[in-house]
Amino acid sequence: MSSAHNHAGVLPHEPEKATLEGRNKIIGFWFFLGAEVVLFGSLFASYLTLRNQVPEGPTAAELFQLEVVALSTFILLTSSLTSVLATIALHRHKLNALLGWMTVTVLLGIAFLGLEIYEFVEYVHEGHTFVANAFATSFYTLVGFHGAHVAFGVLWISLLILQTLKKGLTVVTAPKFYIAGLYWHFIDVVWVFIFTVVYLMGKVG
Repeated sequence: MSSAHNHAGVLPHEPEKATLEGRNKIIGFWFFLGAEVVLFGSLFASYLTLRNQVPEGPTAAELFQLEVVALSTFILLTSSLTSVLATIALHRHKLNALLGWMTVTVLLGIAFLGLEIYEFVEYVHEGHTFVANAFATSFYTLVGFHGAHVAFGVLWISLLILQTLKKGLTVVTAPKFYIAGLYWHFIDVVWVFIFTVVYLMGKVG
């Protein structure tokens, strides 16, 4: 028998909201996401202001490879779906399914980061370094900051999986998975805006 114990018999339908502490964590996390929206909004505003400041070096239209970015987008959006399936498993008290879908989410996140690193390396070879011009600095700040959020999410969910393998699914661990799912959806939504504002607008001018 697995060391991870599923306490489905004593869990309510929405175990993440079964305790006051769990509900408070969720409410507090929504406030955190509000602050993140303001932060990313500032980075988007800076990028839009500086994206045409290219006195030297490649422009966005010359630089961006939409095939690679489209693949990254597909991978990240797929990971959003797997995190939804994990939340469904959470509400059904299916521990193995929860851990399985969260593991897939982590693997897709790692694949996304791998493609982003490949993309950045290619850009540097083209002379698009962080200090090349104002456009490059604002680009790497915005996209890199999002990538750091993805890396944090991968680490966070991985640690939750390890913790749940030891402690099982309880009213203590359930809110953590639910909040991690909210976080993951947030960074997916931010990426949709990055794909549109940075890459698509960069290609069409």
